[in-house]
Amino acid sequence: MLDPGIQKVLDAMNAVEGPPAHEVPIEQARAGHEQETAQLSGPGEEVAAVRDVEVAGPAGAIPLRLYEPAAAEGVVAYFHGGGWAVGSIDSFDTVCRALANAAGAVVASVGYRLAPEHPFPAALEDCVAATRRLAEQHPGARLAVAGDSAGGNLAIGVARRLRETVAAIALVYPVCDAGLNTPSYRDFKARYGLTAAGMQRYWNLYLDGADGLQPDASPLRAGDLAGLPPTYVLTSEFDVLRDEAEALAEKLRAAGVDVTHRRFDGTIHGFWRWTAATEATREAIDEVAAALRSRLRAG
Repeated sequence: MLDPGIQKVLDAMNAVEGPPAHEVPIEQARAGHEQETAQLSGPGEEVAAVRDVEVAGPAGAIPLRLYEPAAAEGVVAYFHGGGWAVGSIDSFDTVCRALANAAGAVVASVGYRLAPEHPFPAALEDCVAATRRLAEQHPGARLAVAGDSAGGNLAIGVARRLRETVAAIALVYPVCDAGLNTPSYRDFKARYGLTAAGMQRYWNLYLDGADGLQPDASPLRAGDLAGLPPTYVLTSEFDVLRDEAEALAEKLRAAGVDVTHRRFDGTIHGFWRWTAATEATREAIDEVAAALRSRLRAG
């Protein structure tokens, strides 16, 4: 059964008239994502310091928003979800505020370039560059990478490239494979928020004809997972991405990575941001934060 708060959100989504989400023009989809945030995320927590800065990237300046709680230990590079095409620093502000306070770490939300204007591998290149800059700017501090959905895909890609730099990984229902052929894709292909058709559209926008089965796009197919740092993986019960994310957790474990996985029962894709709609969101943020905190302060 779905969490009661999530059921209300889902009922409202399914009652909306008009074309399906995957047929909505991308600019309209982006605006809708911001509107959803205003309705379902609620006001953000106070953080000791919040600063908007920029760092150098491969195609110009990359915006970052730094959330700096008092007595912070460690740094988390956070990559937002949205199918590599929607979402923003602003639409994940509430989540990042809560994560920074709960983890007791600096959280740097990365405003990477979006598709289709900037297709693969632009987003990954930006996230790698931003993480390198953060490591340079915080010498001696432990650094983690984290992200949800497409942001989780980017986080594992960054960790594979910067494995000597990254001390921990947190993945929230990450996109892991372009195959779109798991049982969860069949079971939850429609009427559970993110649809199979919607995910196919995001892949098409992101790849723009590139090979989606290469490891930088589909980390489930990567052969170099050994040696990655401790990884927390969160999945949602009613989510097309559930099975591929859980398969990645198992593949990481088989490669010798210290993996913690939890499936949040009764939840759907997107709930990570819905602090005003369900207590499950707060529970998820606190659990991810605890996993990060334990690694950023260890030893």
